[in-house]
Amino acid sequence: MDYKNIFDRFEDKNGFVKTVASYRRSAPSIDGSQKVALNRKGNILYNAGDIEGAKRIFLTTGYSDGLARIGDYYLSKGRDLDALRMYWIAPDKAKAGSIIMRLSVLIQKVMHEEEDL
Repeated sequence: MDYKNIFDRFEDKNGFVKTVASYRRSAPSIDGSQKVALNRKGNILYNAGDIEGAKRIFLTTGYSDGLARIGDYYLSKGRDLDALRMYWIAPDKAKAGSIIMRLSVLIQKVMHEEEDL
């Protein structure tokens, strides 16, 4: 089976967009009290609805619970790939795994539909 041809039909629809996000850069030097203060600020931003501001802080501090909550928010908004990214960084492999399973089923379905044509 020629897998390249399966995905070629999506080329003009922006269905697959490759993005590169390097969240695993070397973390800035933050002491424990700074990290706690930043995480509190991130929680305040999250609760106030500033999800992207909270996300920046949680990525900086590596606050896994906060990152998982950002992933939950994205999932509730139908942004599955963004949710997967947050779960993967958190790391919350259980939540990431459920999205990966759904995406693999979708990809298998697309491949089988192409075989039937």
